[in-house]
Amino acid sequence: MIEDISDLSGTIIPKSDQLNADLLLGGPMQILITGVSRGTDEKQPIFIDYAGGEGRPWKPCLTMRKVLIAAWGKDGRDWIGKSAVLFNDPSVLYGGVQVGGIRINAMSDIPSDMTLLVTEKKKKKTKVVIKKLQEAHDYMPALRESAALGIDALKDAWAKIPASYRQAKWPGGCPEELKEIAKGEKKP
Repeated sequence: MIEDISDLSGTIIPKSDQLNADLLLGGPMQILITGVSRGTDEKQPIFIDYAGGEGRPWKPCLTMRKVLIAAWGKDGRDWIGKSAVLFNDPSVLYGGVQVGGIRINAMSDIPSDMTLLVTEKKKKKTKVVIKKLQEAHDYMPALRESAALGIDALKDAWAKIPASYRQAKWPGGCPEELKEIAKGEKKP
């Protein structure tokens, strides 16, 4: 039996109830946020669900929560449908020991690259650089083209987009703008 060995990263998934920095040892990971909720743990009060997370939310540290709020605002509902690139920063300390941690290096839905100075610990500011993420999956141009061909073409194109992406990006369903184009009420 021949098995696919082109991606062995699945063999290092930690047995954990959350996204773990060790999972990012093989390289960065782009996530599409599908949900944001609050937990009861003071150190990890935010749970971020993402497409393909399989029930393992990302629980950003205080420094990354500051970055998220600076970039996308304080309303977690506004984060849904947005994307971020996460990586393992081996220099992250926990309890004075270098253990590595999850950091953000790029985010969608920001006007340009950002440089922030955030307090990491008492009397210590850290410079955080966030790149503007050009989303790999911008489905709108293709959806507009399909809508111009009519409602059936729009339905077919809509069905081809992964359900988790549709739900995160457009939780209310297909955008009205596209429906209006498909009905001939609006020009593409």
